[in-house]
Amino acid sequence: MLKINNLKAGYAGTEILKGIDFELGAAEIVAIIGPNGAGKSTLVKSIFNLCDIYSGKIIFKDKDITKLPTYQLIQEGVSYVPQGRQVFPNLTVEENLEMGAYVMGDREVIKRNLKDVYAKFPELQEKSKELAGNLSGGQQQMLAIGRALIQDPEILLLDEPSLGLAPKVMKEVFEKIVEINKEGISIIIVEQNAKQAVGIAHRTYILEDGEVALHGGKEILSNEKIKNIYFGGR
Repeated sequence: MLKINNLKAGYAGTEILKGIDFELGAAEIVAIIGPNGAGKSTLVKSIFNLCDIYSGKIIFKDKDITKLPTYQLIQEGVSYVPQGRQVFPNLTVEENLEMGAYVMGDREVIKRNLKDVYAKFPELQEKSKELAGNLSGGQQQMLAIGRALIQDPEILLLDEPSLGLAPKVMKEVFEKIVEINKEGISIIIVEQNAKQAVGIAHRTYILEDGEVALHGGKEILSNEKIKNIYFGGR
């Protein structure tokens, strides 16, 4: 579904990604893990055209989407949930969700998608008229994911969805990600919580210094070197 070839990208002339090759299949969860500064967030931002791309190609369903404007990427079926949730605190839950649908012109489709998001996140429906700034961290993360889902994506890009969440809430977020994937949405998840991410992923890429150091399936969990570095030797 998505293929990246020899991608070099970064910010203001500084190259962070140094020739990344990457693939995402239909209805697949792919995790991206690695140390701080490895280029994990830059990789998903490259897909969503939020950084500078110096060379390489990003192909989505046989179409070159490299450097496509973000509003067109949403229309193509790619949605992004940024690190740190970034909800609009002074807008209601429902207004936040409607902001996600801003680039969609069909009111009936927006209405249907809003209903679907509320079905996935009943807590959000209960708090639909409350200000987003009054929600808990976990609820704000669900809102950020819901705001992306209202765009009816085929690919969902998640940047550190567990950041700052308590363990119980983190578990709920990961369970929700699996549910969303089971509906046929392909997911790329960038995570510092490596064990949780690899646990739900079909495949995992490990980035180090802007390059792919290793990629594979669940067998990565049993790799002794990887276990010691990323999973605390457990």
